[in-house]
Amino acid sequence: MKTLIFALIISITFNAVAEKKYQRTFFENGNIQSEGWIENNKKVKFWRFYYENGTLKKEGHFSEDKENKYWKFYTKNGRLEKEGHFKNGKKNDWWLFYDTMEKVNHKCQLKDNQKNGYCLMYENEKLIAASKFKAGKKIKEWTTFASFKKENKLSDLK
Repeated sequence: MKTLIFALIISITFNAVAEKKYQRTFFENGNIQSEGWIENNKKVKFWRFYYENGTLKKEGHFSEDKENKYWKFYTKNGRLEKEGHFKNGKKNDWWLFYDTMEKVNHKCQLKDNQKNGYCLMYENEKLIAASKFKAGKKIKEWTTFASFKKENKLSDLK
């Protein structure tokens, strides 16, 4: 009986491990299109996706076939475009957006793919304006950092 149970446990463990594999897909030109882990036919763990020209398009984590954790997105020429958090396939928390020099030009708080909280605008790495959103709708705007600071606590930006 013990042998049968032990054999069954080994079989179940082996099957579970066998379900997980590293997958790569390719464009017709032979360049890599995507690479990452598959478990039970779903994307899991860390993945990378590429443009047809071979440059990195985006990279981040999956859980049960949905984007999760931190992701980075790049332009076709390889420049960092934006980065932020996903939760169950939806953008959440702070997202940073970059200009052509890869400097932050704005950052926004998101919830379920919508602006929800503050959006801060930058020029030459200095805060120049801000807006506040609720469920994707703008509810307040400040055109200078001084006016924003007068009405808000910087601790609100966490």
